[in-house]
Amino acid sequence: MTPLDGIKVLDLSRILAGPSCAQTLADLGAEVWKIEAPGHGDDTRTWMPPEIEGESTYYMCANRSKKSAIVDLKDPEGLRSVLALAAEADVLVENFRLGVLDRIGLGYEAVAKVNPRLIYCSVSGYGRTGPRAAEPGYDFVIQAESGIMAITGQRGGQPIKVGVAVGDLIGGMHAVQGILAALIARGRTGRGQHVDISLLDCAIATLANVATGHLQTGCGYERIGNAHPTVVPYQTFDTSDGVLVLAVGNDTQFAKLCQRVIDQPALAQDPRYVKNRDRVLNRDALVPTLAAIFLGKSTAEWIASLKSAGVPAGEVRTVDEVLSSREVVERQMVVEVPDAKHGTLRLLGSPLKLSDTPVRHPTTPPRHGEHTAEVLARGAPQKIAS
Repeated sequence: MTPLDGIKVLDLSRILAGPSCAQTLADLGAEVWKIEAPGHGDDTRTWMPPEIEGESTYYMCANRSKKSAIVDLKDPEGLRSVLALAAEADVLVENFRLGVLDRIGLGYEAVAKVNPRLIYCSVSGYGRTGPRAAEPGYDFVIQAESGIMAITGQRGGQPIKVGVAVGDLIGGMHAVQGILAALIARGRTGRGQHVDISLLDCAIATLANVATGHLQTGCGYERIGNAHPTVVPYQTFDTSDGVLVLAVGNDTQFAKLCQRVIDQPALAQDPRYVKNRDRVLNRDALVPTLAAIFLGKSTAEWIASLKSAGVPAGEVRTVDEVLSSREVVERQMVVEVPDAKHGTLRLLGSPLKLSDTPVRHPTTPPRHGEHTAEVLARGAPQKIAS
């Protein structure tokens, strides 16, 4: 038994935020019906390279364990079929522009009349209310407008986006939370509801300590590269053969670093560095001293010493190194699934580990329209008023 065994999800979303949300629901055991337009379907099916025999690997990242059906929402019969599926579903996920689904009869108010128990989740750039509700949302723009880029990058350099579409992915995660909360509430009230997820809202929520620091004190955070605004030393350091990541999170760890790792006990007693607040205020003196020391040994030597002393540290790994590492393999974060075309596909696994109701083993991302007949047969047209 999976956590969402028996839950049916109508996925009207495309690209990344909505699909990643629906994919997590599929991981948790829900049956997900992905509705795709005729032609090429989800836009990400055309996003390549990289590709495997003409199939986009980008599409594969957010659509495992789903069923794909081709439906033309501009056609009355297609619209009727999707409305019938909505009558059967527990959850609907969509990320259309404001008003598009309302105009064709698939907006929240219309669908709720057909299925009052439905959890209807809208994922958009700026939410379904507010002065920018009609604008489309793109991850790159969201990263810029949320403040994430303003605090990411080298000191004095250009603002830098995160290397993956974190605005979309975080939005998808919050959408899952909202949907699961609404399902729990439905168990008490018997009613569905509208879950309104704004990518901008979600990205701003990730500002966390940066936002609360500014709200309480007016502090303006500048870009400081791989350093931390309020913890020192907490950054990268060059070694004799590479780069070391050092994450000294408290005063005890700093003392261990000085006494047991770099053999500089005087630094641990220096009044400029004993307390983290003082280290932050005097980072421009401390960091160059540490940087010169770390150049004296290899990354592997330093990490071994740091771990032995209980000081958090790591190396900057390539994607290949990450996906082939022992801890990733043993935690089943890379899984092989059988595939009719390629024999097998290697996909990311779910990070959710539940002891009593584990997530399902994934199935291959569906081909465009692979399950059209099966999915449309799940609808119940007799429930829809003529």
